[in-house]
Amino acid sequence: MGKFDGVLLVSDFDDTLYGADLRVPPVNVEAIEYFTSHGGTFTIATGRAHPTFAPHAQIVAINAPVILSNGSALYDFRADRMVYETFLPDRAREDLQQLARDIPEIGFEAYNHDDIYVYQPNAVTRSHLNRAGMGASEVPIGEMPLPWSKVILQQENQVLRRVQQYMLERWGEEYEIIFSNAVLLEMTRKGSNKGGMVDYLVNYLGIDPEQVYCVGDNQNDIPMLARSAIPFAPANCAQEVKDWGAYVMGSCEEGCVAQIIRILDKLY
Repeated sequence: MGKFDGVLLVSDFDDTLYGADLRVPPVNVEAIEYFTSHGGTFTIATGRAHPTFAPHAQIVAINAPVILSNGSALYDFRADRMVYETFLPDRAREDLQQLARDIPEIGFEAYNHDDIYVYQPNAVTRSHLNRAGMGASEVPIGEMPLPWSKVILQQENQVLRRVQQYMLERWGEEYEIIFSNAVLLEMTRKGSNKGGMVDYLVNYLGIDPEQVYCVGDNQNDIPMLARSAIPFAPANCAQEVKDWGAYVMGSCEEGCVAQIIRILDKLY
């Protein structure tokens, strides 16, 4: 038995646990090891898909399935198996063709299992793939294989704000359309977000929902922060997260996850 038995801590990955310097601050690594060694359950909820997160699956002491693709997938890296996954409806391909006609400057990545397909890649696309260390195939939208677990729309923020409004007005009942950072707009099946997958994970693990703590930095994290007993965010989080009412810690680089574990250490 440990002091953190039955406690679940879920962290966003990029810019919350994993910094711009492409590392997890050592203080976070040590704190997570302490948390899990005393009975705590720790995992990640990331916008990254399986191929882009897999190289980092052993980066800290993760001891539960990982929420991937912005809430479209739950993968157990210890057992090397997909626990649960949702896909965009096939109509997404036609809807994106219409979007591309009406907002021609848009580019995107579409995820088909472990393959990534890109349409009209731009500077954001190249930077995103480079950070993830991944390649992709550039093909016309109509030739991209289905199904897609998610799509990441990419352009400067002003364009993406217009894209988000355009898509929500037309297809808001079909899709989740939510920012993971200022230049990445995530598209998943309706209901497939980090909050919904935290609910699924809590039920899967048999965790008391009142013993769940989440931390994240952007719009796509708000659905899971809403499930958190205390909703945490790093100081570098988007203003929208601060305005929503998250409890702001130090920045990612200052070890906000370690700071949260210190708070939990006092609570339990």
